[in-house]
Amino acid sequence: MMIMMMKRLLLAFALLVSANTALAAEFDHSVWNGLLQNHVQMINHGQASQVDYDGFLQKRAVLRTYLSQLSAVNASEFSIWSRSERLAFLINAYNAYTIDLILTRYPKLDSIKDLGSFLQTPWKKHFVPLFGKILSLDDIEHGMIRKSGDYNEPRIHFAVNCASIGCPGLLNEAYISSKLEAQLETMTRAFLADRSRNRYNVTTGRLEVSKIFDWYREDFERGWKGWHKLDQFFAHYADSLTDTPEAKASVIAGGVKIRFLDYDWVLNKQK
Repeated sequence: MMIMMMKRLLLAFALLVSANTALAAEFDHSVWNGLLQNHVQMINHGQASQVDYDGFLQKRAVLRTYLSQLSAVNASEFSIWSRSERLAFLINAYNAYTIDLILTRYPKLDSIKDLGSFLQTPWKKHFVPLFGKILSLDDIEHGMIRKSGDYNEPRIHFAVNCASIGCPGLLNEAYISSKLEAQLETMTRAFLADRSRNRYNVTTGRLEVSKIFDWYREDFERGWKGWHKLDQFFAHYADSLTDTPEAKASVIAGGVKIRFLDYDWVLNKQK
């Protein structure tokens, strides 16, 4: 009797350890990471990237394997993950399904906008099987990633990729929980340092920045790091936005007039 009780206790302990280990383990993004490493090229010192869509097309079966792994996660499982793991998962899902969407017509398109219609943008297409539903890219970005109160992380705008030259680069590695903070910070500073999309005009004394800051201004003024003005975000990253001590001082002081630049929707394909 005593031996049987000991066996049951040991079995229960083993099951408990196994369950806790499963909960602690990060979602495995290695398939996606391999695809990114092989088919995304960082350019301009990491300030942008170009995507090898031809290579992705040849490896579409591998991409579909990863998408199936994403789709296999249910809402209950997702809900018990850490904040950083949930956010990394959603960013990767958005980017991977964006690539998959491009491949539905590649190479016969010049822009992701070619996949839309008069009545529906490509971001509103419902083709993403996730959490037991069929979602759109907008559902992932606006309904989950940007949802007020869940993450309140404005730097996601430099991580989610819209397959366009005007968009911040697609990182050539998967976002993962343990590196998420560093990855978001790196991509934010890299994008702000790209003078084709963000710059301080010394002649006019204006900041000329991406349209992203116009479209999503509220996300940068929602209280991240206690900031409620776009000026405060720019002041924090003034060293990435500017090239001279005088320009940096002006941005830090605040009140600099802003001009939002036109957005380039041309496909971010490898040349």
